[in-house]
Amino acid sequence: MDHSSPAPAGLDPNVPHPARRYNYWLGGKDNFAADRASGDALEKLFPKVRDGALANRALLQRATRFLAAEAGISQFLDIGTGLPTADNTHEVAQRIIPDARIVYVDNDPLVMVHARALLNSSPEGRTAYIEADLNSPRAILENPALRETLDLGQPVGLMLIAVLHFIHGDGAAQPIVRELLDALPSGSYLVATHATSDFGTPEQQAIYRQLVEQGKSDVWTRPLEEFTALFDGLELVEPGVVPASEWRPEPDAVIPERSDINIWTAVGRKP
Repeated sequence: MDHSSPAPAGLDPNVPHPARRYNYWLGGKDNFAADRASGDALEKLFPKVRDGALANRALLQRATRFLAAEAGISQFLDIGTGLPTADNTHEVAQRIIPDARIVYVDNDPLVMVHARALLNSSPEGRTAYIEADLNSPRAILENPALRETLDLGQPVGLMLIAVLHFIHGDGAAQPIVRELLDALPSGSYLVATHATSDFGTPEQQAIYRQLVEQGKSDVWTRPLEEFTALFDGLELVEPGVVPASEWRPEPDAVIPERSDINIWTAVGRKP
């Protein structure tokens, strides 16, 4: 995209957005110059950031397959959808459970434009799209599109993939996750991934803190202890809390160094 293309209402192409920057790192074309500049600046400081984005995307697909094929989950609430690419949540789930239902949520108008155009459900299943912000979980839960698509009396797979690290502040993500989980029944699952500085050198950690303080990064990294606390009260699925590339990898996968990924991952079941 460039600035000669009309932007959806409510979208400022001069302000980088995480979904579009992530799209850029994944090799997509649905991004603006500001998104690419933001991505390049971060990649200059952290050269493996694209590897982390790719590992995160692959994790989404593996975790979705696990929920549909092994846990029998046929409903998904995917918050922080991001721009459509290959093998989105509903595509993976509906290959296994054709009548699976998925609600996508994102706060970027461009994501919603593309989602409505491209994320077509299987004939048996259903998808819905909500433009909303994770900071307002009640608004998501009470949205008519969610209530019309998902049966909250039956287990749901709550997908919070690379989105919680945009909630700034120590301990700020946990109440949001708790409010969402409280609305879901027993047998539901939480899948979450989260950027971390745990594997960086002290110098890298200091640089990143400075970037956040200067407003040059919108990602609030969290350490292992705080990420694990998001799963309090849930039954962790093996192998527990691990980097994204180490959660049930494909048999022939080459596992990168943890410092190349910098993303914690876990899947938990609500008892």
